[in-house]
Amino acid sequence: MTPLLKLSQLIDWLNERVGKGAFWLVLVVALISAGNASYRFIFNDSSNGLLEIQWYLFAAIFLLCSPYTLQMNEHVRIDVLSGKLSPRGLAIIDIIGTLFFLLPMVITVLWLSLPLVAESYKIQEMSSNAGGLIRWPVKALLPLGFTLLALQGISELIKRIAFLAGRIDDPNHKDKGPTAEEELAAAIAAANAKEAK
Repeated sequence: MTPLLKLSQLIDWLNERVGKGAFWLVLVVALISAGNASYRFIFNDSSNGLLEIQWYLFAAIFLLCSPYTLQMNEHVRIDVLSGKLSPRGLAIIDIIGTLFFLLPMVITVLWLSLPLVAESYKIQEMSSNAGGLIRWPVKALLPLGFTLLALQGISELIKRIAFLAGRIDDPNHKDKGPTAEEELAAAIAAANAKEAK
């Protein structure tokens, strides 16, 4: 079980880095959106490329932060059921959900998205909008994001089994530390303080 727990820790480390890195894309999207809106207001002009990069980045935020959301236990649960279960019961439900719902769904999306990305890359697919962007990079986010989500599902599965075997503490126990939003605000404040020096 120890090698599997080490694998789980490695997956958690990877998805934490990717997720926290993707947080910064929210700021980038906000700046692009504000800049594009200001430019449109002042010069009565706009760029399809800037509009498209906003939804590209939104896709990146959603797909790259989903595995971290699962890791942090912030994904949607049916509280009517999960709130009434013991920690062991919740771990069993998580194992069943991962094996019969999460992993099959992720594998299906991966299977269907790879040919789509390959074809888009092969033909160097471009947006049909004037001044639009190349499409394969945003399509490549699908297999990347779902691969990371599959890895995180495997990590969560390992942790639930280890918990049921008495090897680790309850992985569903939520740490009452800072939220992701509070962490991002602290990181921005630290970066601003560093720049001010």
